[in-house]
Amino acid sequence: MKKLLLIEDDVTVRENTAELLELSNYDVVTAPNGKKGIEKAEEEVPDIIICDIMMPEVDGYGVLEALSKNPKTLNIPFIFLSAKTEHKDIRKGMDLGADDYLTKPFEEDELLSAIESRLAKMAILNSNRKEEFPPKEEPLKDLDDLREIFSRQELQYFKKGEIIYEKDKHANYFYLVKRGVVKAHRMDNQGKELITELYKEDDFFGNHVNDLHSSYEDYATAMEDTQLYAVSREEFHKILEGNPKITMQLVEVLNHNLSELKQQLMNMAYGSVRRKTANTILLFAERIEKHPLKSIRISRADLAGVAGMAPESLIRTLSEFKKEGLIEIEGRNIKLMDSEALKNIK
Repeated sequence: MKKLLLIEDDVTVRENTAELLELSNYDVVTAPNGKKGIEKAEEEVPDIIICDIMMPEVDGYGVLEALSKNPKTLNIPFIFLSAKTEHKDIRKGMDLGADDYLTKPFEEDELLSAIESRLAKMAILNSNRKEEFPPKEEPLKDLDDLREIFSRQELQYFKKGEIIYEKDKHANYFYLVKRGVVKAHRMDNQGKELITELYKEDDFFGNHVNDLHSSYEDYATAMEDTQLYAVSREEFHKILEGNPKITMQLVEVLNHNLSELKQQLMNMAYGSVRRKTANTILLFAERIEKHPLKSIRISRADLAGVAGMAPESLIRTLSEFKKEGLIEIEGRNIKLMDSEALKNIK
């Protein structure tokens, strides 16, 4: 059983989180503040540490700094759990050496997934596997193996609206989405934004062309707070060279994306306003959400960008769909009420 140290000054949060982790088969040790947390870490030497930031005595940043100077605790995976959501706060935590940063309130699966991934990473490192990538005599079986390779890289964090890469800039990296949503987009001849693809959790994107001098063909921007793994193009092609099966699987995925883009462009060119709007809503529901009845949080500008229409036209059509009971609208959230009817709109 893995030992976990939870450092949290809020009694309710500490007790509830500890209970959740114990039910997930972790041996949980707790500390009510940063000072006690440092003492517990040195005494217990846990397998992983979950730590709040805003605490009396010593804050979370101070805890991480202190443990980083101690050979006994230097290499223990460290995850911040905090209500501080500003990009500068997240960046500060990661710059200090934290392995992950979760914001309150958090989902149970999100916390457990973060813990499991960090423990898995440590298991890999402790197994004395010095190779950066798997040896050729042990080829990757599928894209999940490729995702595991990407997950060994340091996470990159992007705030909502932050540009990941720009069109015509040198293509240095190929990406995997760990969390969040990314849009690929470009401008048409009239200067209107066209969203060409949406990438969500576990999707690959970037420039995969085997040309060291090639550039990105579009822009990539985070549509919400996003976490990415990035592998340099040189390293990425080393992986593909030793794994032709993976190369074919990846080509199939990218070809599927191109087919979707072609269909999207056809709809933009020839579809009615109602059909364009319905198809766009369905596309976002498919690409962003796992369950069709969940709300989609998306700006009207991004919807219009995918549909290829003026925002005013899209807003009018959304109002019609709402009156017809096809969708519900609450602020920026859109909830599908009758997806089949939306699919049949001509």
